[in-house]
Amino acid sequence: MRDLATRIDAATPAGRDRALDALRALAILGVVAGHWMVTALVVESGTVRVASPLRHMPQLAPLSWVFQTLAVFFLVGGLVGTRSHVRARAEGMPYGRWLAGRVARLFRPAVVVLAVWAVVALVMLAGGARLESVQALVKLVLSPMWFLLVFAALTTATPLVSRLHPAWPFAVVAGADLVRFGGLAEDPPAGLVGGSLWWVSVAAGWLVPYCIGAARARDRLKGRATGWALLLGGGAAAVALIGWGGYPATMVGVPGAPQSNLDPPSLAAVTFGIAQSGAALLLLGPLRRLLRRPAAWAAVALANLAAMTIFLWHQTAMIAVASVALLAAGTTPWTGLHTVPDGPDWVLARVAWLPAFAVALLVCCAAFRRHERARSPAGPVAERPHAGSS
Repeated sequence: MRDLATRIDAATPAGRDRALDALRALAILGVVAGHWMVTALVVESGTVRVASPLRHMPQLAPLSWVFQTLAVFFLVGGLVGTRSHVRARAEGMPYGRWLAGRVARLFRPAVVVLAVWAVVALVMLAGGARLESVQALVKLVLSPMWFLLVFAALTTATPLVSRLHPAWPFAVVAGADLVRFGGLAEDPPAGLVGGSLWWVSVAAGWLVPYCIGAARARDRLKGRATGWALLLGGGAAAVALIGWGGYPATMVGVPGAPQSNLDPPSLAAVTFGIAQSGAALLLLGPLRRLLRRPAAWAAVALANLAAMTIFLWHQTAMIAVASVALLAAGTTPWTGLHTVPDGPDWVLARVAWLPAFAVALLVCCAAFRRHERARSPAGPVAERPHAGSS
């Protein structure tokens, strides 16, 4: 392992910003751990349904503040995407070629997931599984893919949005929330609130951290004072919106809840993302110093090589463990896997199951990581090894 770490460290270009890779790895771990902790597959009368401990134990809401790390993805994406586009223009690379390289690594592994689960769903239905159960599992696996579509759209628009001040998309989200919740539009058309306004909030909400990253790439947000301002200002705003503005306390979706901070991103989620962006910018310096150590950098580098595979297959890994355990137990459900998440016993049992989920995910990575690799790695997970890239 020491020799491997030394080789990885020696093969890394001197100009590579390792801290950005570390932020991305941390964001991946947050998403994976968050989904594994707040997603329960409840088996009742032969049918599988998805439940959340946050619905039964709202006191666990602070857990969602720790593991909801999507804003960091978009921050790093905006920073790296802007640097990459500026470099591509300087090298004379056509926009189409630049864009194709960046989005290829997003969608290549996603196609494999879709193909595998199409077969799995057909096999389950042919084997007598109930349609409701198959739908619940497929939805659980495919639901994180909204991230790919939004990220690809923002990446496509990088030449236009990289110079946009984050205050503009922030104002759009605030206006959308006023229309949805503030009563500014009396009896608004259902299509406006349920359709167009939803997409506006999704695009603008994630554009805020993307623009913060782009501004940092263009040296518009420099210094620790800026990081502290984003962290403290965004955090205070998020607390105020939840405490006095009526927004949900959880930063993830909860099945059956009347309102979500994430579907689409609410003003509370956006201000929380601003606070996360500030924390991420403050961490850049300490992470750069830490990642001078070959062992630390090797762990980050290996995680980034399989980042999209981890993101796309982590729910499958959890489902695989739950399925194997159910087959082994017969009709007896396992606490933390197949039971209603309504008490501390479930939480403790779920924590104990996490190593099994991790092993299953490693198996998925070994089987499917090759679909993530490209001749010229690009995209939000890995960049070409030029100075200042990630």
